[in-house]
Amino acid sequence: MENPFTSLEKRLSNIEDILLDIKHTPKEDLSNKRYSIKESAELLGVIPLTIRNHIKNGNIKAERLGRKYYILHSELFNALNEVKSLKYKR
Repeated sequence: MENPFTSLEKRLSNIEDILLDIKHTPKEDLSNKRYSIKESAELLGVIPLTIRNHIKNGNIKAERLGRKYYILHSELFNALNEVKSLKYKR
């Protein structure tokens, strides 16, 4: 019969290994992530027309690829810092 403490020690070492793997996995790099107008509107909780208006006014910088606009992650959140609420700025 196996000692219950050794099986517990094995399980604990497995849990420690899993936790160490979680700590050392790199987080997703969002610096080059691009959002469409629809994605950025959902992310900010506004309608897409609001995002389009802010692009048109120059509050948000966007790249145009064909007929679609794409907004860099950094540009989107920099605009949030400059304009406290994209939803209610007039």
